[in-house]
Amino acid sequence: MIRHFSELEAWQVARRLVLEVYRASNSFPPEEVYGMRRQIRNAATSIAANIAEGFGRYHHKDNLRFLYNARGSLAEAFGGLEILG
Repeated sequence: MIRHFSELEAWQVARRLVLEVYRASNSFPPEEVYGMRRQIRNAATSIAANIAEGFGRYHHKDNLRFLYNARGSLAEAFGGLEILG
């Protein structure tokens, strides 16, 4: 039985993604520091945060809603990386 969100494989992968996004976005052009870099970092961080928050919800439908939000943030992060990459 999983007792903490950090035991979820999806959260672990999301955490690694955040670290990679931060590493990769360090090489963005200086003019993107407060533009796409910030947006992509926020989106990546939101993935892990939504998985954790959904885990803390008592109702299955609430959990699903946060997982859908995480999926949307994933699409946003990858979309931003595609624009700049």
